[in-house]
Amino acid sequence: MSIVADHYRFVIGVDTHAATHTYAILESPSGKLRAQETFPTTSAGLERAAAWIGRRTEGDIESALISAECTGSYGAVMSDRFAQVGYRVVEAPTPSTKRLRGKGKTDTLDAITAARSTLVMDLDKLRDRRAGEVQTALKLLSVGREQMNADRLRAINALTALVRAHDLGLDARKPLTASQIKTIAAWRTRDEALGATVARGEAVRLAKQITGLDGDLKANQVQLTKLTTEHVPSLLDMHGVGAVTAAIIMAVWSHPGRIRSESAFAMIAGTCPIPASSGNTVRHRLNRGGDRRLNRAINTIALTRMRTDKATREYVQRKIAEGRSKREIMRSLKRYITRQIHRVLTTNPPLSVT
Repeated sequence: MSIVADHYRFVIGVDTHAATHTYAILESPSGKLRAQETFPTTSAGLERAAAWIGRRTEGDIESALISAECTGSYGAVMSDRFAQVGYRVVEAPTPSTKRLRGKGKTDTLDAITAARSTLVMDLDKLRDRRAGEVQTALKLLSVGREQMNADRLRAINALTALVRAHDLGLDARKPLTASQIKTIAAWRTRDEALGATVARGEAVRLAKQITGLDGDLKANQVQLTKLTTEHVPSLLDMHGVGAVTAAIIMAVWSHPGRIRSESAFAMIAGTCPIPASSGNTVRHRLNRGGDRRLNRAINTIALTRMRTDKATREYVQRKIAEGRSKREIMRSLKRYITRQIHRVLTTNPPLSVT
């Protein structure tokens, strides 16, 4: 098995921050520090950094590996820029606490540590956290949808409280309907007391905000449906999986190689069983860890199947008859769905993800 030091002449460690990145170039296989420098994260700064690396690695792009921290966040722009130049950019391994103990901490030391930790890694264990364009788009759309839903719920709650607290000529004893919200958005200024005038104006503002968000959510749904249909049709073929849940799954699945096994995917999803046995009682409980957005998506799939899938309903009834609680049944269903998703994405990889 080949390691990085056997394949690359230079390894460049990068310690990333919001304002600056610190670079350390190490020679391979000795690990000798060849040069180190700090550059700003501006476009000009990244161009200077790329030129600096090129000069100190003799312009041999193929023999230089860039190992950077936080390539999915602080180092994302830098990673994309260097990848366009031709460098291979990977995620630096997380250093162990023991390795850092007693050595102090500076940006330069962090960059050197990133490079030296990468030198001894197996080539097949290098991680590229930069997702393709499709996954990036799906992540942005799904996160944006979640934010819009939260804003819409807050606006509806505020509008409901407002029209119930002020006599504006609207029956708000029950939850507001879509037609009532449209009616409020069309209200015009009236000749009434100051308090009612201000309340009516606020009601109109909130109603317009809600209708605007409704339009944005519909547009978001159209985009999600188009992307998932084109690139992950195998996911949509699964019972209970829609465009929104498929987008959330793909945002976590991210890039090829991130999910190394089915059990690792279950750990990320928070659906792996947690032992909760004691004495003569042998049982497992729901996992409260992992990516909670992914966990909620899988929970939605499970609930949908419990309502609409005959085989799932029969399974639930059979387990209830065996004395299993609904929590235990849900845990088993979510674990099964996680296993199924992993199998589908492994055998039918997403299309055109780069």
